[in-house]
This record gives sequence, C-alpha cells and structure tokens, in this order.
Amino acid sequence: METFAYVYILSGNSKCLYIGLTTKLEKRISEHKDHVFPESFSARYNIKRLVYFERYSDIQVAIAREKQLKRWSRIKKVALIVGSNPAWRDLSAEWGTPVEPFSGELHKPEAF
Repeated sequence: METFAYVYILSGNSKCLYIGLTTKLEKRISEHKDHVFPESFSARYNIKRLVYFERYSDIQVAIAREKQLKRWSRIKKVALIVGSNPAWRDLSAEWGTPVEPFSGELHKPEAF
C-alpha cells in the first residue's frame, strides 16, 4: 500500500495560519480539532479549520514543500488558499459523516 505525505494549512477564525506535514491527514486534523496537544501553537490560537492541502507520494518532496511554504510571505500563502478555496471553508468539515447510499437513479441535468 502506497503511503502519501500531506502538506496542509489550517486557519483560525482570525485567519491565523498553521502549516504542517503528515502522512495521516484525517488523524492529524482530528488531533488539531480535539486539541490533543493543548500547549501547541494551533491549540493556543484555536487553529483547526483545514483550508488547503497538497498530497505527495515522495516524503522528501513534501518536506521541501512544507519548508518552502513556511518561508513564503503571508500574502503569498493567502493567495494560494484563495486560489483553490476562496471562501476559506473547512475542507474537513464533512469527514466522518454518513453518506447516503446510491439510489441507482441518475438525474438528468436541467436544460438551460
């Protein structure tokens, strides 16, 4: 089974940013949300909304990317987030919620 590395950006309500790296994205985001490490930067500033992430098959490339993003200016980081997530919505908000099973019916798109 192939292991992936994820570089991710979290945001708080004040748009304070946190950049991290993990091989278990869902578990790590859950740890941020649950303040598993209460003395951490993300816990102290209540930063727990996943607003951006990238997936890599090579951990060394992911580490280099994390370091690159951490050196970027705030303006450049914000532009990266807004480019793919303009509303800054929590990309992990629906993780773990039940999904309705497929009914077997395909809906035809509405005509213009």
